Amino acid sequence: MSKIHVLLKKEELDAQRLPDKVVVVLDVLFATTSIVTALAHGAAEVVPTIDRDSALAEASRRKDGSYVLAGELNAVTLTGFAHPTPLALLEREVAGKTVVYSTTNGTVALSKSRGAAHVYAAALLNGEAVVDRVERTFPNETVLLVCSGSADNFNLEDFYGAGYLVSLFARHGSARELSDAALAAQMLHDVGADAFECLASSRVGRMMLARGLEREVRFAAQKSCFDVVPELHEGAVRRAI
Repeated sequence: MSKIHVLLKKEELDAQRLPDKVVVVLDVLFATTSIVTALAHGAAEVVPTIDRDSALAEASRRKDGSYVLAGELNAVTLTGFAHPTPLALLEREVAGKTVVYSTTNGTVALSKSRGAAHVYAAALLNGEAVVDRVERTFPNETVLLVCSGSADNFNLEDFYGAGYLVSLFARHGSARELSDAALAAQMLHDVGADAFECLASSRVGRMMLARGLEREVRFAAQKSCFDVVPELHEGAVRRAI
């Protein structure tokens, strides 16, 4: 029987078990939220890279003005890069451009997922669109909801996001069996925990609030306000057709 699993951090990904799976990557604060936002506002694609050097190499292959370079390492914006949070990215006029994007966790999680049959990026912002796509297109496939986490640590905001997706799968009447981690995530979400309070209470959320980025956290806490379904294919994330 097909299942829905929740992996608590990207380090739990096992490349040997990916080929026949549908993977949905979550990095709610902020990589996948930023990817969803960029594509929803007209970006041609987002190219996730694993580090600064990879991002610079990717950018060097593109014409001036055709891309936006954004990224961070350990929550510090990389020198010469745009700040990688969603609202900050929108200030860079991403419409029609490639976003070359490097983060500590989310883009690494996407890279580690490449061996799966299908890989999507999800956030609270597009939960319904992603779940609807998976249910319509792959109703019998096992789904891995991958919480990016943070440097081999569990992150509350990603787990809450996974719970939102599990709850949406349940509303669709999905016949997949839930793992214990998937059940736990759903229970956290369905007890009525407020999205913003949950994100703001997390370690990353507290750090963002301390830096004056409450608007970014509140933006990330919105549920299903975009219908974009970002899919990773041949090294780039684009809107699924």
